[in-house]
Amino acid sequence: MTQYCDHSIILSFTYCLGKNIQRINICPMQVKIILLSATLSTLIMASAKSQNISIGVRGGLTLPNLSAGSGADVTPLNKGYSSREGLGFGLFAEFGMSKLLSIQPMLEYSQQGGKKNGFQALPTPSEVVPLFQAAGQPVPTYLYADYKSETKLNYIMLPVLAKFGWALGSQLHWRVYADAGPYAGLLVSAHQITSGTSSLYLDAQKKQPLVDPQSNQPLPLNNFNETTNIKDQLHKFNLGLGGNAGISYKFKKNSIFIEAGGNYGWYC
Repeated sequence: MTQYCDHSIILSFTYCLGKNIQRINICPMQVKIILLSATLSTLIMASAKSQNISIGVRGGLTLPNLSAGSGADVTPLNKGYSSREGLGFGLFAEFGMSKLLSIQPMLEYSQQGGKKNGFQALPTPSEVVPLFQAAGQPVPTYLYADYKSETKLNYIMLPVLAKFGWALGSQLHWRVYADAGPYAGLLVSAHQITSGTSSLYLDAQKKQPLVDPQSNQPLPLNNFNETTNIKDQLHKFNLGLGGNAGISYKFKKNSIFIEAGGNYGWYC
């Protein structure tokens, strides 16, 4: 199964209705529906009893990046990704615990993934396997070509963050804050989009083009214009840690936030 680690940078704009705002912390979740349901039920009951609760919406730009992990997890297919831009938005509740601390769970939709452009590995296409078999040669696991590849992963995420904030000045309108905590993610869709045309090569140095054994000439250019569903090749659950820092402005009972942050995820 393909292995990736996800590292995201998030720039977001948040609007909150209510009093103060912040985030929550829960124990590292065993990603099971039963545990997620129990956690949500606890939060709903807490909201019914608390007097210092805010509800808000959040949206912004995500800059995710994929890495291949380490050791045996690294293959020519899953390394070399760069960031791709995506969107993230969600609904959150904030439970004020004190003047400095609040707890914030959030249900969020997040676009993740990465991209690779240029000379890179690909699984050996089934169409060229007979060429190796006819020549009595072993079929390589990978071939190489020059094309564009983008991996798009879409997640439903449940972060639960503890948030610490400090008021600026005596008017209490401006507030700076930082938050951190665990999150769980569920993969809802995953596609790999490739484009371009290229010859196929046997090596990563682009020195050995794949040739027709009868004519000893390079094969015709391969067309890479395709979208492939890769959800079944990936782990469905993601656990990780996230954190943010930002500034808020309060007017009447409402607040506006601007924040930047990131998360580090492990696909399990």
